[in-house]
Amino acid sequence: MSPQTQAQLRAVSISTLSTVLFKRGFRNRVMQGVGPLSPSAVRMVGPAFTLRFIPAREDLDTMEDYALPTHVQRRAIEECPAEHVLVIDARGDRGAASAGDIMIARLKARGCAGAVTDGGFRDTADIAALGFPAFHSGPATPSSPIRHHPADLNLPIGCGGVAVYPGDIVVSDSDGVIVIPRHLADEVAAEAMAMTEYETFAAEQVAQGRSIFGLFPSTEESRAEFALWKDGPAV
Repeated sequence: MSPQTQAQLRAVSISTLSTVLFKRGFRNRVMQGVGPLSPSAVRMVGPAFTLRFIPAREDLDTMEDYALPTHVQRRAIEECPAEHVLVIDARGDRGAASAGDIMIARLKARGCAGAVTDGGFRDTADIAALGFPAFHSGPATPSSPIRHHPADLNLPIGCGGVAVYPGDIVVSDSDGVIVIPRHLADEVAAEAMAMTEYETFAAEQVAQGRSIFGLFPSTEESRAEFALWKDGPAV
């Protein structure tokens, strides 16, 4: 992902991105039931690094196994690359935590871009205080092994009802999380940026009392007006 694409994705809403993707035939790119822990840390942009949980099995998921250096959940925290988003498939199960504050703090310290699960995080007040983008479906206090077995890393998963492939671009704002197929990231970002600029113009016109008819969605005439507006008043 180029610096320009990253900057554009940080500047646009996931609502706009969902419209741009819909125009390309993608109807299910926004995660459902997932929101930010902290209202002050809602923006993340980065490639997906994935962790998949399956239901726990009592003889395999113990605190002794959890302590092993080969434990897949702990490996995910240490192997998620810098500037990537750790995306956790918890099957929508908040019966146990997908991670806690120490693990999320380690992601932050390693320069990761954020974390998202369709399950829940524990120690939520401490995670919120980190100022690190973390999204979940709600608090989940019990320890991970009670409900979750970490099965694999960096393979295709489902999270919040959305297919997530390693390297897909994950973008978030206060409304939630969207996943962009990696090969479309540059063109989607550029179109979303252009749409955002037009919507700034349209919002200004509406504030002045103008009807949305002939303005939103844009028409050939309104786009011509927008071009003049964007150029600014003649000197």
